[in-house]
Amino acid sequence: MTLRRILAQVKAPLKTAARKLLPRSLMARSLLILVMPIFLVQIITTYIFFDRHWQTMGNRLAFAIAGEISVMAEEIENDAADERVFSVTKRAVLLDFATSYKKGSVLQRIFYDNRKGFQNPSRENIIAQTLAAALDAQVKRPYDIKIDRDEKWVEISVQLKQGVLTVSVPQRRIFSSTGYIVLLWMAGSSIVLLIIATLFMRNQIRPIRRLAIAAERFGKGRDVPFFKIEGAREVRQAARAFVEMKSRLQRQIQQRTAMLAGVSHDLRTPLTRMKLQLEMMGGGAEISDLKKDVSDMEKMIGAYLEFARGEGGEEPIRTNLNVLIGHLAQSMNREEQRVHANVPSDLELSLRPVAFERCLGNLLGNALKYGKTAWISAQKFGDAVEICVDDDGPGIPVEQYEDVFKPFFRGEESRNAKTGGVGLGLPIVQDIVHAHGGQIWLDDSPRGGLRVVIDLPV
Repeated sequence: MTLRRILAQVKAPLKTAARKLLPRSLMARSLLILVMPIFLVQIITTYIFFDRHWQTMGNRLAFAIAGEISVMAEEIENDAADERVFSVTKRAVLLDFATSYKKGSVLQRIFYDNRKGFQNPSRENIIAQTLAAALDAQVKRPYDIKIDRDEKWVEISVQLKQGVLTVSVPQRRIFSSTGYIVLLWMAGSSIVLLIIATLFMRNQIRPIRRLAIAAERFGKGRDVPFFKIEGAREVRQAARAFVEMKSRLQRQIQQRTAMLAGVSHDLRTPLTRMKLQLEMMGGGAEISDLKKDVSDMEKMIGAYLEFARGEGGEEPIRTNLNVLIGHLAQSMNREEQRVHANVPSDLELSLRPVAFERCLGNLLGNALKYGKTAWISAQKFGDAVEICVDDDGPGIPVEQYEDVFKPFFRGEESRNAKTGGVGLGLPIVQDIVHAHGGQIWLDDSPRGGLRVVIDLPV
């Protein structure tokens, strides 16, 4: 196995994992681009500050205290008279120390023996370890360190030749409080910057979201209200292109509808005259066949015009699917019960009712044409509604599932309308479904025939 293949095998799962971890929305990804550099800068700055500046300052303060304690210890050891001890303790007050000296005392505990108890990285332990390093270097005598967390004092006891020198030092002399101030300032400024960046980013993404909603509504065949074109130059350019595209498509549809209305009139007028003339010519086998041909021509022209006209200019309205399908099934069950409907009573959709009723009528007509009984059902799944039309007919081969939606395609070899129609029924149905923003496909029916499935957005 070559190195390139190994890298490819490792790279593929990493890409998949990264794709799953990345947020989906543009707003979240933009904020991630802003947050990650700030977060990394904060980590690096904090590390440098604590590792260099803060630790260096703490060491310097600790060594200064250790040096002052060493001087006091030297003076008392050289002259342990009460006057000398009083002078040393009085001078220590000026250094913010509380000092006492007990002659004849011995340390009960030495810090070196108890150093394992100060290994946890807490503030008190850091102070103890820093002080211990300074005392080891400068005092060079046995000592003990006690930290009062409540009073925030550090008590340092040093074993001298004739007694014990105890020095109480406030923690502020050892531990610089500016570190917390710097960290709070960094965190606060970062939060403020992120809030400001989020507000600006929302203003930049709002036009993109508005454009996406408009494109989705237009793709589903719904009315798109006017929206203000704003945002960055590229966003405004995309919004203007969408508005112009929408206007061109609507204008083309209107022109096509108007043209087809004229074509319909021009074609039907001579056919009507021919039918009247044939009626006046009397009977006969030839006249009867000619009447049948004229009637077939009229049906074919009607199918062509219906396919070319599409959904027309009908506006979508909120429609109760149970009422629409119930009315359609009732009209088809006038002679006998051949259509069975199962639709929830409260299922509503935004539909063009006339076009969609024609769509379902074509499907049910095909089902009854090739089978004895048709079943139509509808059910809501999440943000979509699934409509199924089943029949008990012979069905069609699986390899023709996609071909039947092509204009003028028919399963039979001939183009005779007596057997297979013109071949525009399912293409018209597909156009209507797509105009509603839905999808349509075929499947095997549990009833034994063909199932047509329509998936529509709520």
